[in-house]
Amino acid sequence: MLTFSSLVCFLLILYSQTSEAKNSEDIRCKCICPPYKEIDGQIYNQNVSLKDCNCLHVVEPMPVEGKDVEAYCLRCECKYEERSSGTIKVTIIIYLSILGLLLLYMVYLTLLEPILKRRLFGHSQLIQSEDDVGDQQPFANAHDVLSRSRSRSNMLNKVEHAQQRWRRQVQEQRKSVFDRHVVLS
Repeated sequence: MLTFSSLVCFLLILYSQTSEAKNSEDIRCKCICPPYKEIDGQIYNQNVSLKDCNCLHVVEPMPVEGKDVEAYCLRCECKYEERSSGTIKVTIIIYLSILGLLLLYMVYLTLLEPILKRRLFGHSQLIQSEDDVGDQQPFANAHDVLSRSRSRSNMLNKVEHAQQRWRRQVQEQRKSVFDRHVVLS
């Protein structure tokens, strides 16, 4: 729980620092200008305010001169874009934290848990019966292995009983269809 609370505090501090002042990379005006006469189409980006987001303030250097400036700018499409880098940072930190916890858990399951089981339960309880050898569950604890071998006989009895009941129903249906010529509805 200490790790979670320290993570939350860290995220709150990081978010408050990033939300206090807008970074110049968080806002931009993007103008997409298609080809015009002999000039190739280009994309222009500038860090300007919303009111200055137009072709005249963003397109630098202006590829045309004189009367063609207005015609060129009318063809350009300018959009004001804003993003929150603080939210992006917090999301990435949470994602990486969860990924790190899952990796630690995987290391625990693969390396530490078998060692701890051997120390706690000893080698005699971990020996599996012949029925359990085919199971590929390396992380099942010793209690589950022992209880599974006992419950397996009950499960086999239930399956066998259901199979016999199904066979009787199939025989009854065959008799009624072939001998009595009656179709079940």
